[in-house]
Amino acid sequence: MCGISGEVRFDGGVADMAAVAAMCDQLQRRGPDGSGGWQSGPVALGHRRLKIIDLTDAGAQPMVDAELGLTLVFNGIVYNYPELRAELQAAGYRFFSTSDTEVVLKAYHRWGAACVERFLGMFAFVVVERDSGRVVMARDRFGIKPLYLSRGPGRVRFASSLPALVRAGGVDTTVDPVALHHYMSFHAVVPAPRTILAGVRKLPPATVRTYEPDGRESDWEYWRPVHSRRADLAGLDPVEWQERVLESLRTAVRRRMVSDVPVGVLLSGGIDSSLIVGLLAEEGQRGLATFSIGFEAVGGRSGDEFVYSDVVAETFGTDHHRLMVPTADVHAGLDGAIGAMSEPQTSHDAVAFYLLSQQVSQHVKVVQSGQGADEVLAGYDWYPPLDGVPEADAVDAYARVFIDRPHDELVKVLGEQWAVTEDVSRAFVAEHFARPGADTTLDRALRLDSTIMLVDDPVKRVDNMTMAWGLEARVPFLDHEFAELVAAVPPELKLMHGGKGLLKDAARKVVPAAVIDRPKGYFPVPAIIELQGDYLETVRAALTAPAARERGLFRPEFVDRLLAEPNAHRTTLGSNQLWQIGLLELWLQRHGIS
Repeated sequence: MCGISGEVRFDGGVADMAAVAAMCDQLQRRGPDGSGGWQSGPVALGHRRLKIIDLTDAGAQPMVDAELGLTLVFNGIVYNYPELRAELQAAGYRFFSTSDTEVVLKAYHRWGAACVERFLGMFAFVVVERDSGRVVMARDRFGIKPLYLSRGPGRVRFASSLPALVRAGGVDTTVDPVALHHYMSFHAVVPAPRTILAGVRKLPPATVRTYEPDGRESDWEYWRPVHSRRADLAGLDPVEWQERVLESLRTAVRRRMVSDVPVGVLLSGGIDSSLIVGLLAEEGQRGLATFSIGFEAVGGRSGDEFVYSDVVAETFGTDHHRLMVPTADVHAGLDGAIGAMSEPQTSHDAVAFYLLSQQVSQHVKVVQSGQGADEVLAGYDWYPPLDGVPEADAVDAYARVFIDRPHDELVKVLGEQWAVTEDVSRAFVAEHFARPGADTTLDRALRLDSTIMLVDDPVKRVDNMTMAWGLEARVPFLDHEFAELVAAVPPELKLMHGGKGLLKDAARKVVPAAVIDRPKGYFPVPAIIELQGDYLETVRAALTAPAARERGLFRPEFVDRLLAEPNAHRTTLGSNQLWQIGLLELWLQRHGIS
């Protein structure tokens, strides 16, 4: 797990190693265990290392294989690297390390770009071919590992975070009006390839991009989940589905224990993380380190779920850590969390994950987390209203339950120079829904949420906040084989018991009923959910700062209305509108974007 960066020139010039080094400096917290750089003519690569697999210097990067004529920087992990290594050795390849990085490098030599189809894992990597001058980059199926890009005159730069590209300079930091529309419609999600900044893009998930020496580029989308009923699974009864899903998840959890350092679990007390703990216990894990976070109650709103995580920890005999964060520390952590965001993220969970990761990183370097279960198994409350909706009404139905605000309202609150005339967010949903490979309206919504919203909200949030403390988070519910299986589950089985019903029934074979039958919870951060005190003043200061006034993203009367009643205005799903716009300005100002 690491941070990667680089520059590729197409104009005959020499790559700017100083710019790459600046990006590496910005990525230091993603890889605190080492650094490296490599430059050859038009290409320069940088790397920050977090030692998880092969703790020796043999696994250092950038990794050069002179015999094969390849150089690689790699962020992530390929869980099935031991099996691939054995296959490559049988084909005659010789290894100088025990790292998964070297397996990726030699797999690319053997199978070319198609090597990604053999990888079970989360990754972003860049390969430089010495003889052809070609540069190839790839991102994992669910975009768990990030890869940002910026184009400049005669060159492209890439990095594991957007702020790293900004630090290197030469980036158009103007806010992208289309991205702003998405941000205000999709709970701060800006779908790839856009970012909130006009001059930065991100490689879409499940994509291999090839750059030729003259700058021509081509993309290959190598994976797209099919949300349809499968002939090979036809006729399964609910109990058989439970068994299939549980066994697939068991495999995913087992895969994510591959490590040369101890692996813990972020235990929220919800069904998803509790099930991970239970399955690991079934696999024979003893003394597993588990971590739960809590916050002080504010205004009668509880800030912890220890009652549930304690049940799980006691049931499975884990080495459990209760981490209580005082309210004063939450505000102090807000600036750090915003600084760790590659893009603005409005969920209060971001601060919770940041503070949790800070403490967990003092105990372990790797954790498993329950992110993704709700998006692939219909766990949110906006999914039941979509059941049975005719295809002709699908986009309208989804917009009613999910979109933050309708287009005609949005254009009235954005500054005149930022409001786009077309409803680009609705058009995005319509185009996505129209793609083949999804049987019902619910299937279409789950496909959209799991490949777009999930990637650029929960998954990005966990990656950004954990890696800010050199902590690697693994997400078994996003094992692509598990995701392919549950995509085929009939909608009625997912929607049982208020949502995620099939998983709840399967979990009864593993975890205590008290955890399954509880109300759905989230990482609660009461001090942010209800803006008051220092938090409200922080937002007020950001929105009234000269930089915000000059930028003019939002009409003054809209800002004034929200500030007058800071907790009265909510989006469709109940998010605080003042926090949504305030966080954007806080992020822009925190990263020096004028």
